[in-house]
Amino acid sequence: MANRLLQILKPGVPKPVLIALGAALWGFAAYRILSLGFIFIERHALHHFLNYLIGVAGFVPFFLLVFRKVSRRYINRIKNLPQRRPCMFAFFDLRGYILMTFMITMGIAISHWKVIPELYKGTFFISLGLSLLASSLFYIIEGVQYVKNERGKKKDNPPGIDR
Repeated sequence: MANRLLQILKPGVPKPVLIALGAALWGFAAYRILSLGFIFIERHALHHFLNYLIGVAGFVPFFLLVFRKVSRRYINRIKNLPQRRPCMFAFFDLRGYILMTFMITMGIAISHWKVIPELYKGTFFISLGLSLLASSLFYIIEGVQYVKNERGKKKDNPPGIDR
């Protein structure tokens, strides 16, 4: 009885929507972090172009070594979920939510205590924000591919025909 009630109340969504929600979350985070990076660089840098260039250069290893792996792991986890309509909050697992909470808390603490000079925060935020944006685009590309593959499977195996 209780399990049935939970299933009725669970905000279940199709897997492509779950991938899109993940992309939206990464995209929103990218927007926020990039905005802060631009503000810090514009207010505190002597050579804006150089700071932006360093931020872009830092993005490449940051995305390739960290964010691409994390994004791929979460996308594959979503694709392989056993439920047809998983809960809309399942784009992260428990470990992902704990990690995200830790990162946000550390970001707030470091900003509050002014441990890192604003200039360096700006450059770092450009690298981080671009990595988040690339992860969002990665989610979108993978989501489109997933939908195409699912449609291809349905086309190859029409309902009612057993092979």
